[in-house]
Amino acid sequence: MITAAVLLIGDELLSGRTQDANLNYIANRCQERGIVLAECRVVPDTEDAIVEAIRALSARNTYVFTTGGIGSTHDDITAASVAKAFNKPLVVHPEALKLLEEYYGDNINDARRRMARAPEGAALHSKMVFQIENVFIMAGIPTVMQGMLDALLPVLQQDSPILSVTVKAYVLENELADELNELHLNTPKEVTIGSYPFGEAGKIKGTNLVARSRDAQKLAIVRDQLQALVDRKLG
Repeated sequence: MITAAVLLIGDELLSGRTQDANLNYIANRCQERGIVLAECRVVPDTEDAIVEAIRALSARNTYVFTTGGIGSTHDDITAASVAKAFNKPLVVHPEALKLLEEYYGDNINDARRRMARAPEGAALHSKMVFQIENVFIMAGIPTVMQGMLDALLPVLQQDSPILSVTVKAYVLENELADELNELHLNTPKEVTIGSYPFGEAGKIKGTNLVARSRDAQKLAIVRDQLQALVDRKLG
């Protein structure tokens, strides 16, 4: 199984000042490529937190995507922290520097040159994505991150797409629990089922029943079973 983890970096995320938009995009794009997004962490702009998270996530996932902290200001410490996580010095990547100088021209300055720093030995992918071992360093700005990820995904391993179907039920979750548990026990292991309450006009109105699988035929069977369960409840 190909797995990935996301490390969201930034004090602004933990303070609530900025609402993350990157995780959803990464999750959906990974699912299309058959990459299982196994976990996500949010950490502040502190070296120790980033280093610890990188080491833990890298050890148990195929890929790790970091977002945030790669700009030119004092609190952009992601590149240095990733370097420390792999016991590498932080160096100026010559190819990245050349690209920055070509892009900014006469407007290049020391602050912008900082964005060419990377762990020693890092590979440079399209859109200025650095890779060290199985970790990919990306921007936190959603539009920039999306371009980076879209350019990167074709070079990664992939598997069959993870498909999903949803049955919307105007039935409360606890009214479906017993039948849903029984259905789950008899569901092929290739299919997973989840139940997620939804609300309308500020009140919980029902439950979305979601099934996921790489096997389209088995997924269709389970989808019909979920719909039959809901139909019985609604009588």
